[in-house]
Amino acid sequence: MDSDLKKKILRMIPYGIYVLTARASGGDITAATVNWVTQVSFDPPLVALGVKPDSGAYVALKESGGFALNFLGKGQQGLAFKFFKPAEVSGGGISGEAFHNGANGAPVLESAAACVECAVVEIVEKGDHHTVIAEVRAVHGGAQIDGRSDAFGLHMNELGENVFYGG
Repeated sequence: MDSDLKKKILRMIPYGIYVLTARASGGDITAATVNWVTQVSFDPPLVALGVKPDSGAYVALKESGGFALNFLGKGQQGLAFKFFKPAEVSGGGISGEAFHNGANGAPVLESAAACVECAVVEIVEKGDHHTVIAEVRAVHGGAQIDGRSDAFGLHMNELGENVFYGG
């Protein structure tokens, strides 16, 4: 298989940008920008996402059984870049961003356009990212979304010409 062509074609899949937050069993908070996310069921409402198994976010969601998926909106590129590196928790914030604890204990970012709290249903441990299947248990925000919801979110191609993931 032509490796460059494979990358080019797989990068045609559109990706939204999210910040996954979780609280480990010991109370440590993690946050990471993620993009391999999709809804996979209406009833019950299920999402699937790819998470690197050596990341702090993966360890925390696996230990706690839950996480929050904070949706970023147009113009929130800075927030996405902020969580490309390890999160720092101090002064009541995560990397300087205010949050409140969701019902499942995961941090919900105040600045996110919207958020879903999820309970882990299953983890498929294959590949360099494991697939987490989770049930949406609570929703936050979204009141400012006008028109099509899928046009409101921040997408990978809006992060700049040199930012790619996938392939």
